[in-house]
Amino acid sequence: MLFTVIEKYFGAQLSDSQRAQFDVLATLYPEWNARVNVISRQDIGNLEVNHVLHSLAIARFVPFKPGTEVLDLGTGGGFPGVPLAVLFPETRFHLVDRIAKKLRVAEDIIRQAGIANVTLQHGDIGEVRGRKFDFVVSRAVMDLRDMVPLVKRLISHGGENVVPNGLICLKGGDVSGETQQWRHSAIVDDLATYFSEPFFQTKKLIYLPL
Repeated sequence: MLFTVIEKYFGAQLSDSQRAQFDVLATLYPEWNARVNVISRQDIGNLEVNHVLHSLAIARFVPFKPGTEVLDLGTGGGFPGVPLAVLFPETRFHLVDRIAKKLRVAEDIIRQAGIANVTLQHGDIGEVRGRKFDFVVSRAVMDLRDMVPLVKRLISHGGENVVPNGLICLKGGDVSGETQQWRHSAIVDDLATYFSEPFFQTKKLIYLPL
């Protein structure tokens, strides 16, 4: 397996086919990034930890049950949705982004990896209609105070996972200002408690039930 750190944290739950899919991600993202800048060119060498493992932090907070519906807002080239879709093949992921060329990267990688539980939508979050989701996930897309009004209508009530349905965001630095108005309901986890790599020392996961 090309992604040795993924094996370190998630190897016990991976099938051979999932390992092969992660290998496709390890191969194709650098190839695509040379043509379409979905990850900073200076950071593509850190693909496994800074992007794939970072995306999988959500799995450490909530291991999605089969049948869970997840919307990835502002997915770019497929983060966090594509790594999560590999890890949870019985969860359905809908990836949304306004930049078509980045979605084309995700589409090609999904196709070549044989990831069957992902759909893609080019457009704004306001164009997502006629569906409800258990969770909306995102990675450093926008301020929580701007995001909540946009996604609240898309989250269904209830749910069967270990936490109620809601919003899960991956962010860095001080998030106290963003979470202040939800201080009694939001959960903020330091990713350094999930993973030991130095990259995670300043990274957070924010969960907000909606």
